[in-house]
Amino acid sequence: MTVTTRSQNAPIEVPSYVVGDLSGTTDWRKAVTGQQIVIHAAARAHVTNVGVGDPLTEYRRVNVDGTLELARQAAAAGVKRFVFISSIGVNGNVNVRPFTALDIPHPMEPYAQSKWEAEQGLWRIQQETGMELVIIRPPLVYGPEAPGNFGSLVRWIGKGIPLPLGAIHNRRSLVGIDNLVDLIVRCIDHPAAANQVFLAGDGRDLSTTELLRLVGDAMGRPARLIPVPAGVLKLSAALLGRKAMAQRLLGSLQVDISQTCETLDWQPPFTVEEGLRRCFLSSD
Repeated sequence: MTVTTRSQNAPIEVPSYVVGDLSGTTDWRKAVTGQQIVIHAAARAHVTNVGVGDPLTEYRRVNVDGTLELARQAAAAGVKRFVFISSIGVNGNVNVRPFTALDIPHPMEPYAQSKWEAEQGLWRIQQETGMELVIIRPPLVYGPEAPGNFGSLVRWIGKGIPLPLGAIHNRRSLVGIDNLVDLIVRCIDHPAAANQVFLAGDGRDLSTTELLRLVGDAMGRPARLIPVPAGVLKLSAALLGRKAMAQRLLGSLQVDISQTCETLDWQPPFTVEEGLRRCFLSSD
């Protein structure tokens, strides 16, 4: 097994190959030669100020061009299966019923659009080369030192900051890093995984209020939540130009993982409570 990383200081205990920047010109040959499976999880994400006029341009350079060049070189090297970690954002960023893998994609943000374009390019490569393709679309991923929205919530609770999120009744799916890794491992050699799209999740949907309370319990620092109506928060966010953040905190985004579980004979091995405890125990 070979692991590629963008940093020479990455804490990897298996033979690794440093590729540096990810783009359509990255040379992956040393990394993919002799390998049977490629799991591609690297991406440009959680970047709000990219310093270019069109944010989608830089996302495409890494997430589309870099991904497809890796896939081409992997296929040329004889790799049997390519596992691509995409995003539930490909389906959309809000729903009134749980997303399924059969839904028509509707990406709403540059990151998700780049992931969708990468998926389409990978299917073309699969058809041209016969290399098996597995696509996994996770929702919010939580784990030790997680970036993005989950990391922000952890920092707020850790500082004891009162949050006006004590009366939110949305429903959101998420997936712990341990459950996601377990699913990826299942997709490495399961015969039924070939050329399929799978949605990931913990199998339990939470409101933002419930999530904050569970995070606080896992941290040993109960969340200080103030019950402010969601409508008031949405209006305030709109006035402040923070509608996107409000959508993530107040809106619903659910995924249906039944097809994943049935096809792969898989169940998330850890509950949300267990995943959060492992998350913070691991960060001590």
